[in-house]
Amino acid sequence: MSQTSIERLRDYLAQLPPQAQALLMREFERALERGQDTAVATLVLDQLRKIVRKTEADEAAPPRTDDLSRLLFQVLEPFLVEAGAPIRVGQVRRSSLAPIWQWLGRDGAPDKLKELEAALARTPADSAGQVEALTSKLQAVAADAIFELTGPGGGDKSRALARVGPPNVIEDFYSSGAVLAVRDAIATLNEKLPRSLRAFGDAQIASVTAALNIPVLQTPQMLPFALSIVVQRMTAPWQIIRLAIKIAASDDEIRVAATPYGVAVTIALHDLSCVAAILRMDIKRGHFDNVAANLKTLHDGVRGLRTELDLRNDSAWGKQLTSIRADISNALQSEIDSVPGRVRRILRQRAEKDIPPGARIDSTEVEETVALIDFVATCRNYASELAINEVTLRTYSDLQQYVERSTEQLVQSLRGADHKVRTYRQQQVRAAIRFCQVLFGDDYASLMSRAAENAATGERKSSRAS
Repeated sequence: MSQTSIERLRDYLAQLPPQAQALLMREFERALERGQDTAVATLVLDQLRKIVRKTEADEAAPPRTDDLSRLLFQVLEPFLVEAGAPIRVGQVRRSSLAPIWQWLGRDGAPDKLKELEAALARTPADSAGQVEALTSKLQAVAADAIFELTGPGGGDKSRALARVGPPNVIEDFYSSGAVLAVRDAIATLNEKLPRSLRAFGDAQIASVTAALNIPVLQTPQMLPFALSIVVQRMTAPWQIIRLAIKIAASDDEIRVAATPYGVAVTIALHDLSCVAAILRMDIKRGHFDNVAANLKTLHDGVRGLRTELDLRNDSAWGKQLTSIRADISNALQSEIDSVPGRVRRILRQRAEKDIPPGARIDSTEVEETVALIDFVATCRNYASELAINEVTLRTYSDLQQYVERSTEQLVQSLRGADHKVRTYRQQQVRAAIRFCQVLFGDDYASLMSRAAENAATGERKSSRAS
């Protein structure tokens, strides 16, 4: 959608009453959770959230209830996953926050929330210290209310839990309460961790291990959240497995899995699986802007797990890694196999009698094919680790041979081309030169471009002379 179209959409949404905007946001969030109309829903939600934030910033009215909820859940922000995305340990669905907040206001701590809302309304906007103190009190109230329902105690709590939401919300309900209860420890961890973990070697592993040495973050429930914070600081997230290997003092997967830090391998595998899913979707939609970066991430991650961990083929981790490689290989191979056919369709030298008057080559299709050729070239760098070595090398070699031969033939065809098909032949030559640029470089493309100019000019001079 063009920028002008987005602006028109934003103007329309801004004119809606706040109740209508809230209703739209809820409906599109549900659509995202169901996996329906994700592109449209994401676009509209993005614009709605911008409008709501701008309105809140411009208005001098007292803070509303959703200001209070934002303060409450800000500690969860690093762990939130958008609707429709697969979730792992150490993460919470963003879509679960609204039901949890509604439960707190309805059953969990309604009176205390009203008191805190009134206190927030009285707090000056520039008083960061007071807002921080109020936020801490709010998070403590929510943690206590959640623990009271989820903690040990008599009575049947299943009915009360059912009022919170469906099973996936209840799952996040437990996790949210646990994170809120250790909010100070999470803040301490954030302060202790290095800002960026580029080369996760012995020195940085020691630094991270020391930062993680906070008892409340070492529990089975909280350690995945602590490791999620570490992963977000890493340039190469798969390297989180080095922490588990260091703790286990072994690369044997059985010994690594026996330690609490074995969950780091689970996190690394899940995150690689998500990158593979994004890669498959980008390829399916013809979006190749991020393919090279995602291919590198997958290549490095798969190679890292295969070389730094002694994984068994029949273990859960081994099977998951094999499945990731197979998914990547199938997605890449299918697309790679389609490229030569697209190139031939554009460059095929048809007889002049088979070229209809006014025939044209779609420039968009040419650029899409250029992107695909570049995609094949990029795959060569990562082919061996991603199990696409044979198909990639064969396809790239075939493309080079076919494009080189076809370009030379098309350039020659310009010399004797009938004026009725000359335009079409010239478009074919321009497409061939674009393909040459990717396959052979700028110098060769420039050489063929000059040859094409000479062929066309020489034919025109010959015609005038006769």
